Amino acid sequence: MKKLGTALSHVSSSRRGFLKSLTAASLLLPLSGVRAKNNTTGTSTAFKSPPLDYGQRKGDTVNFTLTLGTHKTRFFDGVETATLGINQSYLGPVLRAKRGDKVRIKVNNQIGMPSTLHWHGMILPANMDGGPHQEIKQGESWVAEYNIRQQASTLWYHSHQMHHTGSQVYHGLAGMFIIDDEHSQKMDLPQEYGVDDLPCTIQDRRFNRDGSLAYINSMHDRMMGMQGNTMLVNGVITPMLKAERSLLRLRLHNGSNARLYQLAFSDRRDFQVIASDGGFLAEPLTVGTIRLGVGERVEILVDVSDKPVIELQNQQSAGMMGGMMGGGSAMTIMTIDARQAHPSAHPIPTKLRAISGIPDLKSVVTTRQFDLQMSMGMGMMGGGFRINGQSMDPARIDFQVKRNSTEIWEVSNGSFMPHPFHVHGVQFHILDRNGKQPPSDESGLKDTVLVQSAEAVRLIMTFPDYSDAKIPYMYHCHNLEHEDQGMMGQFLVV
Repeated sequence: MKKLGTALSHVSSSRRGFLKSLTAASLLLPLSGVRAKNNTTGTSTAFKSPPLDYGQRKGDTVNFTLTLGTHKTRFFDGVETATLGINQSYLGPVLRAKRGDKVRIKVNNQIGMPSTLHWHGMILPANMDGGPHQEIKQGESWVAEYNIRQQASTLWYHSHQMHHTGSQVYHGLAGMFIIDDEHSQKMDLPQEYGVDDLPCTIQDRRFNRDGSLAYINSMHDRMMGMQGNTMLVNGVITPMLKAERSLLRLRLHNGSNARLYQLAFSDRRDFQVIASDGGFLAEPLTVGTIRLGVGERVEILVDVSDKPVIELQNQQSAGMMGGMMGGGSAMTIMTIDARQAHPSAHPIPTKLRAISGIPDLKSVVTTRQFDLQMSMGMGMMGGGFRINGQSMDPARIDFQVKRNSTEIWEVSNGSFMPHPFHVHGVQFHILDRNGKQPPSDESGLKDTVLVQSAEAVRLIMTFPDYSDAKIPYMYHCHNLEHEDQGMMGQFLVV
């Protein structure tokens, strides 16, 4: 990878200059961006699962209706915060469908400005993807209609409005989308929604003293991506889950704009990873901690039969910069109180399901290279975030791929911080990281991969048989502020 060596050669030499500019930027942080105090006798901090929406079945079609709206949400006692929501005041319902279903989703936009709704991780036609090209104007509606063709997995949906994705997601335009299939429904796993099968959209937010959401009020926020000092799960600040069963299945989703999580429990107990972005692993993987980049999902099993009170924590409070910016105390995300938990009827399994095989390397038709690049200083206010030297241009198609073809994408990061890289319309396997085999929790299908500074990751993917000569799919950094400032491109499948 000749190009990789060139791209990464400047990282160490430029790091000191970047840190200097970052320190200067941090001086611009507003005094108002402090964490508000939650009144322990006021607003509830009980864990809350979002409403579950199976849609309305009519023949072979499952119909959903989603309305994007402006609302007030009470995160703190006696304080109403202006938010965006989908069928509710903040975030959206968990949509649920089965492989083989035809879904028809009508999206109504009532937020006062254009928006979109993208089905992150879904294999579907480009004109139904919900990216920047499927804009919904204020007061209008858009219908996405497609067949569910992939295996059981935990996906999500969110705004993908050009230049406004970060702001709209930050204020609440996101939700989870669960796919089931015949195999998953027969597996001996916790499956009672809201009881032992628990969706957990993790977000960090920053609040002003008046309780309003603070968004982009410094150069630091633009450079690093928007990070907060208040943790939410499903829209509740550091909630308390009263466990009802002794074996819990947590569908962990990094719904933050920019923060990287290194998740672990406060007592350092082990847990089992059973699925990643695109579905189940072949067998449970026992770990004590797991990393979750922006947009990534992972399903875990945690045994609380010893009836503990434990915290799920972020052990890496430095955010997207990781070790580069130093450590810090762990951040509590949520607490699990299992003192009243009843015995689970489910054992921890030894096998899950066969993973889709990595495509034969002989079938690869081309290898593409993607360099993720950042400029330092004030240039980052516009045009400083690029892929292969170019910022996003809606009028430019970066390349074409052939449907049903297999490609390798080499994604290298010559910048100073990690970037989560997401590809629309396809799931991929990670071949290697800097030439080494990826960790076991990344052995399954993925749609988002975290690429560390000075790292190169090779992905292999077979594109589905959908094609469209005019409407592209997107690929981009899923640090939403970086995406909004140009770290994105587009490709056609023909």
